[in-house]
Amino acid sequence: MGVKGFSYPALEPYNFGGLEKQNYRSSKVVIIPVPYESTTYYISGTKDGPWAIINASRHMELYDIEKKKDISKIGIFTLEALEPSKNSPKETTLRIENVIARILSDEKFPLMLGGEHSITLGAVSALKKKYSAYNFSVLQLDAHADLRNEFEGTKYHHGCVMRRISQDLKLPITQVGIRSMSEEETKYIKEAKKNNIFYDKKFSNEEVVSTLKENVYLTLDLDVFDPSFMPSVGTPEPSGLGWNEVLDLIREVAKNRKIVGADVVELSPIPSFIAPDFLAAKLVYKIISYVVNK
Repeated sequence: MGVKGFSYPALEPYNFGGLEKQNYRSSKVVIIPVPYESTTYYISGTKDGPWAIINASRHMELYDIEKKKDISKIGIFTLEALEPSKNSPKETTLRIENVIARILSDEKFPLMLGGEHSITLGAVSALKKKYSAYNFSVLQLDAHADLRNEFEGTKYHHGCVMRRISQDLKLPITQVGIRSMSEEETKYIKEAKKNNIFYDKKFSNEEVVSTLKENVYLTLDLDVFDPSFMPSVGTPEPSGLGWNEVLDLIREVAKNRKIVGADVVELSPIPSFIAPDFLAAKLVYKIISYVVNK
């Protein structure tokens, strides 16, 4: 079943939540799987992340205990995976931007499944055209700052994504859970006076919310979590946030700001170890419950 304006069909019935029926027109949320992995340099496998999340979600209870309702009834539509460019990370970014722009024009909430973290740039680029920098900011939950200017010969490396958003798109960013960065990134933070950085667990939800503009894009790298229960990531780091800490923050942001798009990235599935995949799927569902079904 195709969607007018898109060059690829919808996933039926193999979609997020294993929904028997999905309708693009009536759906409030559009899931975009982006199995992109081009600049990963340590542990590979993030290209399999979207499928692992979708597969786990098919075994997930759709009734949300916190909200006391079946969240999927708002309408969740899963697109077929976006085909990355084999030639350049920049081309992939442009493809993502075009798809997200179409979803936004249809007044739907875009939620990407990665894939490596570089995919965030395309989505944010599309959203910037809808929301000015005056009332739009990016909230990053991550173990890494991702503020390098260039890495391994490209400015579109996943370790550069927040630098592109901050420096090139000139958007305000707030970073939470950071516990690893390079000397280059430290210098950039000082020179550019990027003060909205909360290291590891040193933050309050109120502090984070106070740094955000009215409209927020949420990008969540799964390595923000403690690797003792989320080991399936490209570049794990010791320490990290807990499940409830992350949910409490997202809930607070959604309550006080408008989250206009989101992504969950960097899942690198471990064969026969499905718990992290299920955590990622549940996280996606909780984001939907907080953002679209307040």
